[in-house]
Amino acid sequence: MKNLFVYCLFAFAILASACSTDDSPNVGPVDPESEFVQLSGDLSTQRLTKDKKYMIVGQTFVRSGQVLTIDPGTVIYGEKRSKGTLIVDRGGKIIARGTKEEPIVMTSNQRPGERDRGDWGGLVIIGNAQTNQTNPNIEGIDPPVSFGRSDATQNNDDSGVYEFLRVEFAGIELSVNNETNSITMGGVGSGTKMENCMVSFGGDDGFEWFGGTVNGKNLISFAMWDDDFDVDFGYSGNVQFGLAVRYRGYADQSESNAFECDNGPNDNNVQPYTTGTFSNITVIGPIATGTNPGNNNFAYAVDLRRRTAVTITNSVFTGFPRALRMNQPSVFEQYAVLGNGFIENNIFFAPNEKFRAGTDVDVNAVANYIESRNTVINKPASSEEHEALGLRQDWFFGTRLTNQYPSNPNFTINGGLAASGAKFDLAKFSEAGRADFFDKSVTFLGGFGNTDWTDGWAEFDPVDKEY
Repeated sequence: MKNLFVYCLFAFAILASACSTDDSPNVGPVDPESEFVQLSGDLSTQRLTKDKKYMIVGQTFVRSGQVLTIDPGTVIYGEKRSKGTLIVDRGGKIIARGTKEEPIVMTSNQRPGERDRGDWGGLVIIGNAQTNQTNPNIEGIDPPVSFGRSDATQNNDDSGVYEFLRVEFAGIELSVNNETNSITMGGVGSGTKMENCMVSFGGDDGFEWFGGTVNGKNLISFAMWDDDFDVDFGYSGNVQFGLAVRYRGYADQSESNAFECDNGPNDNNVQPYTTGTFSNITVIGPIATGTNPGNNNFAYAVDLRRRTAVTITNSVFTGFPRALRMNQPSVFEQYAVLGNGFIENNIFFAPNEKFRAGTDVDVNAVANYIESRNTVINKPASSEEHEALGLRQDWFFGTRLTNQYPSNPNFTINGGLAASGAKFDLAKFSEAGRADFFDKSVTFLGGFGNTDWTDGWAEFDPVDKEY
């Protein structure tokens, strides 16, 4: 009887200990004190291996001259309590060379099923390439860290390798009204490699380029809160092959767009202009059928602001309420008068409204410019309409919840209008820094033909993913 009593006490103690651990706030899936290698402060040159678990605690820097190498298959958690953020300073590098079979993952430290947008700060990359602002810095980083430079002498700056990399549940508010993005790039140079990168469930933008010249291929923005692709401060790099999919419950009060393209914080005539060139992008907005986006803060597939001159071509946009807005006379001038940027050879399926224009911009002139160069369809969305474009209805979230989207959808197109028609005859494709980047053999519009480059490494249900 005595032995039975002792055994019961022992079992009760074990049970109580387990319950205590589970109830600890922000601990994450395991106890960080015993099973995580902590990354914090200024990191020295080192290698992270997949046999260990890592926790980013607070603002964590790879400073100038230091190199952080991350092996394929490594999982790194961002601590929610301390707003963990990984920052590559000017002159620092991360070599994150994952593989299709073993991608590198940066994710929330919350338990499966409890992860949410903005659980941690995300990845910030700061370089020495040109911007059009004087001594800019990334919002929310304290103390401030400047990026970029005013001339083009270091436009080939190298901030490392980011390949087969996923960044999940990032974009926390570091200070009032200052959120990081999932991947933030400030003055990042073209010596940096960024291919096969996915951001998901971010608390602000997906990919944001503040100036710089870095290029990208095979970029995925999934279930973002604000914009998917945000360009500013004179970004002049290139992106080919991209995908954005929106969850209808997530949209920012500032208005959420697939592309938000700007030139600076005001409409001053500062150069270099934002001339980033994007080709072969597929955007799947919140409207699966009909005209209701589920959240009235969804705005435009493409929002062009303040003297921007971005080029977007060979792409497919569907599911956003409106196709496009030109927000200032300076924007219309960049496209229709000066020819510094092009919105050309795209398909826009806009269920609610085609275009809007800002003060002193003639919306009819915008319509004439865009419709003479693109296919713009304005009618309620239906699966038949999407099929005619070559899109699969399963790509849309529809009424599904965040953990109900298929974890590995098939993004190859079903023939249709998007199966052909790509062109690479714009003058942009002959410019220095662009001529050798784009795959001009591509014949399809949007990000996909008969090959799904997301297969095997992307994850579309990270909420419940076990790491």
